[in-house]
Amino acid sequence: MALSFPKRKRLASNRQFKAVLDHGRRVGNRLLILYVAPNQCGYPRLGVSVGKSSGNAVVRNRLKRLLREAFRQNQDRMAQDFDYLLMISPALSRRLKHPEEGAKTLASLTFRQVQESFLSIVQSGRWTK
Repeated sequence: MALSFPKRKRLASNRQFKAVLDHGRRVGNRLLILYVAPNQCGYPRLGVSVGKSSGNAVVRNRLKRLLREAFRQNQDRMAQDFDYLLMISPALSRRLKHPEEGAKTLASLTFRQVQESFLSIVQSGRWTK
């Protein structure tokens, strides 16, 4: 089951998140920010962080589901010995917070857009330098 997302492939503890933030490289685009740090596991692990400033729980959970699914479906295309920490970009967060624009932005955000944004960052190789 290559496309599963078991607990061992998740960053769960605050210590793991901080390790990626402190020792990782950062790259982003208009939708996402990705921190990448090497690990010793032999498989990629993912952490997702969506701040409260992005909206209420419904909004944040939808964003996290989209980000996790993009990772799950594309983990075989990624470098295997790395931890990945995904966040939404500040620009997207600002649009989601805006009273009139937020609901429209979330409704128009598709899985395909998130996946393409994720793949463009992962496959760019800019974080490997």
